[in-house]
Amino acid sequence: MATFRLIVDDVDAALAFYQGHLGFSLKQRMGPVFAQIERDGLEVWVSGPGTSARKPMPDGREPVPGGWNRLVVQVDDIHAMVKTLRDAGIAFRNEPLSGPGGTQVLIEDPSGNPIEVFQPARLS
Repeated sequence: MATFRLIVDDVDAALAFYQGHLGFSLKQRMGPVFAQIERDGLEVWVSGPGTSARKPMPDGREPVPGGWNRLVVQVDDIHAMVKTLRDAGIAFRNEPLSGPGGTQVLIEDPSGNPIEVFQPARLS
């Protein structure tokens, strides 16, 4: 599975825009700071302030709208994937971070574009 994460300042405003103007429908809402929307098979994760996707990086950079949007690749075992990627010399922006929806880590493609490797939380 692959999806797209959109960093926003206001999830409610983003939902109104994407649903009202671009034909997306709400798939799931997880509190006031996170939602999943979809349209024609494209799933978008809308992440507002307070989500793990908005936590500062070790070098002080903060994910903000416009510069931290990224492809999300979902995996079953993030720790095994991190080891595989490190062994391959892939550039990391951070160490794995956990939030209400799961655990993520940001890597960079050869051009420096962020890609999120994500393992969903195990819901009981």
